[in-house]
This record gives sequence, C-alpha cells and structure tokens, in this order.
Amino acid sequence: MPQSARVCEDCPVRDQAVCAALDSKELAELASIGQHLHYARGETIFAAGDDSIACATLISGAAKISAIDAEGTERIVALVHPAGFLGQLFTGTARYDVTALTETRACVFPRAGFERLMESHPKLTRSILERTLAELDSSRGLADLLGRRDVKERVAGLLLTFARAAAPSPCGMASEFELPLSREEMASLIGTTIETVSRRLTEMERDGLIERKGARGIVLRQRAGLAEAAA
Repeated sequence: MPQSARVCEDCPVRDQAVCAALDSKELAELASIGQHLHYARGETIFAAGDDSIACATLISGAAKISAIDAEGTERIVALVHPAGFLGQLFTGTARYDVTALTETRACVFPRAGFERLMESHPKLTRSILERTLAELDSSRGLADLLGRRDVKERVAGLLLTFARAAAPSPCGMASEFELPLSREEMASLIGTTIETVSRRLTEMERDGLIERKGARGIVLRQRAGLAEAAA
C-alpha cells in the first residue's frame, strides 16, 4: 500500500535521504507514489537487463551493486547503505544487479513518477545530484582502497567502511556491527582469497584491534589502531 506522509516524517533516514530537501507538502506528493518493501538477504532488488521502472531509497540494511563480467565472475562495483539511492534514472534498462546483503527495507518509487516530481521540484533534482556526487566520492574511496598493495590495509579499510555505514549519524562510526558481506564477497571485492581475508581478521583479533562475535559480528576494540592498519 502507498506509504503516508506520516510514515515519511518518521522515517529513520528522513534527514539524510534525497527527500530531505522537500517540505511537508512536497513530501506528501512523493509519499503518494511510494511504498515500503522488505527484502530478504540475497534477494534481488533490481536485475541487470530488466526494464528500469523503479528507483528506491534504502531505509535499513545494506545492498550491493554488481555486474557479471565476460568470465562469469561477479564484480561488486558499489555498496549502498541506509539513505543511499538505488536504481538508474533516465534510462530504459538497468545496467547492474542490486541485491540485498541483509534483511533490508526500501522506499520504492515508480521511476516515471519520480522523474516527473524532479521536473516540478528542482530541490529534489538538486538533492539527487548531491547524492550522486557523494556516492561518486564513496566509489572513489572504494577504488582507492582496492588499489592498495597490502591486503591487511584493504581488509582494515573495509571494516572501517562498514563501521561508518552502521553508525546512526552520517559522521559517526559504530563500535559494533554485523558484516554485510560474506568472507567470499569481501575477498571478491578487495581482490584476494577467502583464506587471506580470514587470516587477516584473525591477526587483527589477535592484535586486539577487533573482536569477532559469531559468524558476522565485529566489535572495534582499537579504532585508532585499525585506522593505522588501513593507512
């Protein structure tokens, strides 16, 4: 069912998402065409090659944007966290797969309706542009991380990226979080093996930088030390 403006006002990413630029009346217009959808871990949100008919704001959870190369290997090109924007505007076909990495909630809009609102509300267009530039910076940061020679630097940098994404505020860093990627996905993303990722995590835990809880839980014990390892 379409979400109400009240639901939008209570949204946990209301102040960080693209809709933050809208006033209450404009928000009601946006709310009238959107709906909240839930996705299970591993569920496809958008599929490469499908008609690009929708876009979305991630409310909670995490998603990966990926493509399959000529050899049939998945290449993760970006990670999307709460308040991030999903989908491709002004294009007829989706270029990438977008997959939920955890239990995920998203506010989904028909692309055509969202584009019409952008035309009538320049503030929304500006917000989309700012979000696109921020995500471009994030992608550049990820590319810089992947370009480092030392695998320990890459693993430490990835943990810090996850910690920032899990923080309740845009400038914060969570001291405890769940890994949104599997060991295999982490290895694929940073260009190494599953065994190497596991060894580096074990070393960091032995050195007191992190503590592992269960299969995916991470506690940052020495944030400064982890930042030094990533430098």
